[in-house]
Amino acid sequence: MSDPKALLAYCESELGALMECLRQAVEIESPSQDPAAIDRMANFLARELSQRGAKVQILSHPTAGSALVGEFWGGVRGAKPILLLGHLDTVWETGTLAGMPFEVRDGCAYGPGVYDMKSGIVCGLWAIQALNAWKIKPAGPVRFFLNADEEVSSLAFRDELLAEARLARAVLVLEPAAAKGALKTARKGVGEFQVKVRGRSAHAGINPSAGVNAISELVRQIHRIEKLSRPRRGLTVNVDVIQGGTRSNVIPEHAVARVDVRVPTAADRDKIERQMRALAPIHPEATIEVTGGVNRPPLERKMATALFRQARDLGRKMGIELDEAATGGGSDGNFTAALGIPTLDGLGGTGDGAHARHEHVIVRELPQRAALLAALIATLE
Repeated sequence: MSDPKALLAYCESELGALMECLRQAVEIESPSQDPAAIDRMANFLARELSQRGAKVQILSHPTAGSALVGEFWGGVRGAKPILLLGHLDTVWETGTLAGMPFEVRDGCAYGPGVYDMKSGIVCGLWAIQALNAWKIKPAGPVRFFLNADEEVSSLAFRDELLAEARLARAVLVLEPAAAKGALKTARKGVGEFQVKVRGRSAHAGINPSAGVNAISELVRQIHRIEKLSRPRRGLTVNVDVIQGGTRSNVIPEHAVARVDVRVPTAADRDKIERQMRALAPIHPEATIEVTGGVNRPPLERKMATALFRQARDLGRKMGIELDEAATGGGSDGNFTAALGIPTLDGLGGTGDGAHARHEHVIVRELPQRAALLAALIATLE
């Protein structure tokens, strides 16, 4: 392949065009629950992929927005593709731009979705463009899968995502970098449980002992649930929402808690699911129903170590020192790693403020991320 520094020099020379594309992407607002907005984002990126030579397919869905697949260098028979993974949706509602416009100040670009994760997708486009400019042909196809609903659990295209991953030899996730540009080599699995308690209502003043207080039972269960956490090991269990009762003079018959769970390993996932489902009533006349579970498996570090070493070595050739990091948040890379596919995450933009009003990327580092992606694609066997 060409010297990684040459790829970097090309991407730096393209910064103006890259930033214009990023501006356009950010200004197409694409909240998860707005299918028409997601479709506009998919159509925009379909054009960008096609202009760079991709064979593009837009995947429609009856209730969600569209997902997008793009393939480059697809003529190599028998070669497994590299999968570039991203998502079209953001957490920001349509109209956010009015008070949070795309703008560049003090070397940073701001706007809804600029960090999570439109800059990563744009860097992926320029990685392909750099390879084309230097006439570098990877060892096999390169496929983009841009999901429509990652921010709301990746339900609409889960099967298609898993099918893409099973075909791949490696997955490079275009999610934003961790602090100081670190690549993400581990992500916790993410789960949510609902604990529903049923008691018996009664008049709180006349005959409270005839009732079974569902809230009191739920409080006792919460004490049990909190003891399942092992924060030093990275396993956290948090009761984040509780609901129950109707009026202050009625012994509550119903109560429910929603429990957030983060697990560092598949073994922890299995254990916490057994423990949650084993919860039993303390009051002999109360009943408990536990639903939900871990909906994103963990991305364990062993699935990323070889790819990280390769990325770190390529970064050094470009004069960039890369660190690795673990995070408690999940991505679609969790699913691909759980299938046993080598997966490296956090290859998108550097910056801060995911899901926050100060969301931004560092402009001068975007060419570095694009060049790093290009170099990885070029050297993966």
